[in-house]
Amino acid sequence: MKVFKFGGASVKDAEGVKNISKIIQRYDEQLVIVVSAMGKTTDALEKLVEAYYDQDNNLEQEAFDRVKDFHFTLISDLFQNGELIKKKINLLFDQLQQKLSNPPSLNYDFEYDQIVSWGELLSTTIVSQYLNDEEGVVNQWVDIRPLLRTDENYRDAGVDWNLSGEFMRKQFNFNTQKVYLTQGFIGSTPNNLSTTLGREGSDYSGAIIAFALNADSLSIWKDVPGVLNADPRWYPKAIKIDELSYWETIELSYYGAQVIHPKTLKPLQNKSIPLYVKSFVNPDGVGTVIRSDVKVKELPPVLVLKQNQIFITFSPKDFSFIMEKNLSQILTVFSKYRIKINLMQNSALNFSVCVDMKRNIPQLIEELNEQYLIRYNEDVELVTIRHYNESVIEEIIKGKEIVDSQISRVTARYVLKKCPWDFS
Repeated sequence: MKVFKFGGASVKDAEGVKNISKIIQRYDEQLVIVVSAMGKTTDALEKLVEAYYDQDNNLEQEAFDRVKDFHFTLISDLFQNGELIKKKINLLFDQLQQKLSNPPSLNYDFEYDQIVSWGELLSTTIVSQYLNDEEGVVNQWVDIRPLLRTDENYRDAGVDWNLSGEFMRKQFNFNTQKVYLTQGFIGSTPNNLSTTLGREGSDYSGAIIAFALNADSLSIWKDVPGVLNADPRWYPKAIKIDELSYWETIELSYYGAQVIHPKTLKPLQNKSIPLYVKSFVNPDGVGTVIRSDVKVKELPPVLVLKQNQIFITFSPKDFSFIMEKNLSQILTVFSKYRIKINLMQNSALNFSVCVDMKRNIPQLIEELNEQYLIRYNEDVELVTIRHYNESVIEEIIKGKEIVDSQISRVTARYVLKKCPWDFS
């Protein structure tokens, strides 16, 4: 039994949906298929959340209509007779509209999860119906939320592994069904309130299901030939890495590599379930395999770029040293606002961090402003070079203004002023 996960890029349009149907039909075995929201739907729904939370009715309606029009256009492109699927999708949009008709609570993260989760419900309903009606790929649509139980840490929910495993094994039993199709990214609390597992959490969903069902493997289908040593959109010299250990991949994900979600590897490692990263553009390609029994060998430099960063430096106003007490206080405030630190370092009088620029950064700065002199650089970029060499470092920092740097035995990291990348 295998678990397949298809991301938003694989179902961004009708041709994409038709393509994953062809991929599924290549495999005559038991499958659980995990599908993300279509294309940029999650981004569109995030705009809807912001408009709803800010009570901007005009922007809210525009965002709602944009999401609805996108899905109905795709349905028209996919189905010969789409009356049944249109009825199902209209019902989902009616339910979303009902949610939006009520005023928001004071908890932005809660409202985010209740709205953004519609993206996966819409996509999987369409894909499942298409496979059944148009391709003859018999499958059962499953709402993952009653199965994947979590705590109430909205937008980054923690999994109840025992309960989720029990529910999943009952549902995905393959007694009368060979193929199940369900959602990534979402779950629910014991009170049946929707939660999400963190941005790009569909990979994690696939790993949770694979762990619960003792799957033979998890395959993540992407628009790249496998795990690359850099994102080719900004580094055109990127090359594919054929195999990686769990350990190395966890390190890369920690630094922000987008190919694998940071939480995905641990449940797979616990049961030695191999992870395949394959291309939905070229399904015959070998891709990359991530597993425990990979022999240690020299890897090429791996480059990770994080954009839209802010570099913040805290200095005590009384010119006292930065001590453990200061660090504890500052880190507690970061934890309070749920802001992940991508890089940190301290000197006698300064503590500096590089973090994603989020809407609650001004609140964090305001809270710490009474005790600390705070300086920051907005709109910077963080580049991590793992397994670096001098030529790659020179190539990356050439012509760039370095705000800060941090170099260890294996990894070099640079905070850079944003400017165009040119490797010609």
